[in-house]
Amino acid sequence: MDRFFKTGVSALAIIFLASCGGKKASGEMAIEEEKAPLVTTAVAVVEAVPQDEVYSSTVEAYAINNIAPQTGGRIQTIRADVGSFVSRGQILATMDAAQLDQTRLKLINDSTELSRLKSLYEEGGVSKSDLDAVEMAYNVSRRSYNNLAENTFLRSPISGVVTARNYDRGDLYGGQPIFVVQQITPVKLHVGVSESDYTKVKLGNQVEITVDAIPGRTFSGKINKVFPTMDAATHTFVTEILVPNADRALRPGMFARVKVEFGVNNSVVVPEESLVKMQGSGQRCVYVLRPDGTVESALVKMGRHVGDKYEILEGLSAGDVVTVKGSTSLKDGIKVEVTEN
Repeated sequence: MDRFFKTGVSALAIIFLASCGGKKASGEMAIEEEKAPLVTTAVAVVEAVPQDEVYSSTVEAYAINNIAPQTGGRIQTIRADVGSFVSRGQILATMDAAQLDQTRLKLINDSTELSRLKSLYEEGGVSKSDLDAVEMAYNVSRRSYNNLAENTFLRSPISGVVTARNYDRGDLYGGQPIFVVQQITPVKLHVGVSESDYTKVKLGNQVEITVDAIPGRTFSGKINKVFPTMDAATHTFVTEILVPNADRALRPGMFARVKVEFGVNNSVVVPEESLVKMQGSGQRCVYVLRPDGTVESALVKMGRHVGDKYEILEGLSAGDVVTVKGSTSLKDGIKVEVTEN
């Protein structure tokens, strides 16, 4: 009986001690939970923030010409190939000249007849109406000859590069252009700009262009044209950008990124790390340190990303102290301990 009583007392003592230990552990956890979190801080300051945007585009030729005769015929000579750089007025191909030769003979005859009748008219041998009729016939022959010559000796109307050749010497022309010539000095790009920036875009504004095909190089261009209408679906308007491309480095079809400058704003900026994403939404907030050591969240409207900082358009004022490291674990009204690390 005594042994049983002693055993029971020992068991109760163990339970009692364990129970106290558990309360002590809970108390330690409570103390740890109440300990002020460590944070670092930064002051919201005003800085000059470049207002630029980067758009994707494709390099295009400034002009594209399809070289082809007005009527069918056999191709006598081919004088250029794909990749050839040609000058304005350069002959690229020659068509069969039989009809041109016939028209030349008629033009010579009409010219001779016109000269003869002019002499007779001056002597009073023919009427003015006879002279006018012969002169009209000569003018028709001359226009026909010039038109046939233009369609026999096919010249490039622009300086550029031959990007397609669809026939060989001796082929019968059948509808497709014999050559396609593209002018690549300058080149142009079309960029869709957000309607919110419509008033900021000015003719002549300088832009920077980079292309994946030529890494490490930046090209300069300018806004040459602003289209007057908006796309109702995308709420954008088109701008045309010209790039001189004097060394012909840019080629049509290259993927490009266009950086457009819209000036500079003096705006409040804070470190990127101070921004906290609010759960359940895409909004961001920062925690502002109050004089009593507590923090209060402030919903902010973000602007442009500049290095390791963000432009703040609304929600903060210059001089506000915001938490940086440790911000993700904070709540409104909690007291924090500021550290320099």
